[in-house]
Amino acid sequence: MEFHPQPQPGDARPWAFPAPERGSLDNGLTVLRCHRPGQQVVAVEIVVDAPLDAEPAGLDGVATIMARALSEGTDKHSAEEFAAELERCGATLDAHADHPGVRVSLEVPVSRLPKALGLLAEALRAPAFVDTEIERLVRNRLDEIPHEQANPARRAAKQLSKELFPAGSRMSRPRQGTEETVAPIDAAAVRAFFEAHVRPANATAVVVGDLTGIDLDALLADTLGDWSGDTAVSHPVAPITADDTGRVVIVDRPGAVQTQLLIGRVGADRHDSVWPAQVLGTYCLGGTLTSRLDRVLREEKGYTYGVRAFGQVLRSDGRGNGASMLAISGSIDTPNTGPALDDLWKVLRTLAAEGLTDAERDVAVQNLVGVAPLKYETAASVAGTLADQVEQRLPDDFQAQLYARLAETGTVEATAAVVNAFPVDRLVTVLVGDAAEIEEPVRALGIGEVTVVTG
Repeated sequence: MEFHPQPQPGDARPWAFPAPERGSLDNGLTVLRCHRPGQQVVAVEIVVDAPLDAEPAGLDGVATIMARALSEGTDKHSAEEFAAELERCGATLDAHADHPGVRVSLEVPVSRLPKALGLLAEALRAPAFVDTEIERLVRNRLDEIPHEQANPARRAAKQLSKELFPAGSRMSRPRQGTEETVAPIDAAAVRAFFEAHVRPANATAVVVGDLTGIDLDALLADTLGDWSGDTAVSHPVAPITADDTGRVVIVDRPGAVQTQLLIGRVGADRHDSVWPAQVLGTYCLGGTLTSRLDRVLREEKGYTYGVRAFGQVLRSDGRGNGASMLAISGSIDTPNTGPALDDLWKVLRTLAAEGLTDAERDVAVQNLVGVAPLKYETAASVAGTLADQVEQRLPDDFQAQLYARLAETGTVEATAAVVNAFPVDRLVTVLVGDAAEIEEPVRALGIGEVTVVTG
């Protein structure tokens, strides 16, 4: 029997986050391209500067309905025909609206890229916004709202935003609108928002995949290059203000067997020099199964299946008006809600008093930096991160530089960042659970004024 020779290991090569090439089309569309050999599924992200702050008063959710309607028919194809054309390409097209703007995402086999880009351009250039389709999308959104209210995690997030931000701030209200603001949305409102904000001069296209043999310049010119519109519209970004006075809000859910926990405040965004240390320290606190929070609340006490700490950028303009949501989330069985919160606060106080260990820091760096090549194995993951950088007004090499800065961050620096991110007296705690069972034990902790709300 003849055996194939045993494969020999190759030399390890240094990895860096892919660097894009930047350019533009004649219509004003900015283009970032990233050639990824072997990635036969191409990912395209369109980032449109159409923030939720630009929604008309009383029509929260119109940006979401507009984004969803982009794939519901054009001047050339009905909704059914458009969906069939995408399916023939083996492509998926999704769109959503968030505080920074609207994102349209396309994934398609590279062999079908020309056809799919044509459909994408069609959706951006001439969406139909048919009355019946908009009415259906509005009904669908209204049907989603009760389900979101019934979901403890979604309900906690909604309450935390309401607590942190001023009532007049768009960030204090649900991203996708409420029953009162979605119900009046019609095709005319959707088209008005589209015409006011969606134009190539206000957008960036990110293209990632194996572009071997593709004349991307010509392809983009023939597709997205036909998208026209007025000059760019400026959207001034006001500073984000938030009230992080330490307090507890219990959203009453009688009979709940678990308490959904969400603790948060507003902190530095990615433009701040503290961001790498904040990422590292937060990971040590609650980024993985071996972090401090899980070691105590899950492994030692058995209160939960897992508690996580994280930082999520809300909005950023590069001029000091950005912010991130710093949060701790998880679910606790109802009888142990009070003891679990007590232990969580002890973890935070111990961290402030004693700091992180070098071993914790080293493991966190190894995990965060070491997993990066796997995290960005697909074209979609690379395109999504590049699109995030565009939204947040970050340089194209930000992610690549971040990993280098994480490796250089010391234990003392990471400790200071995470302690400043989660000060024990400046945290807003939202608990979705049975108030009759958890209110008194939580009050006894003395971690802030306790308020009970219904719904």
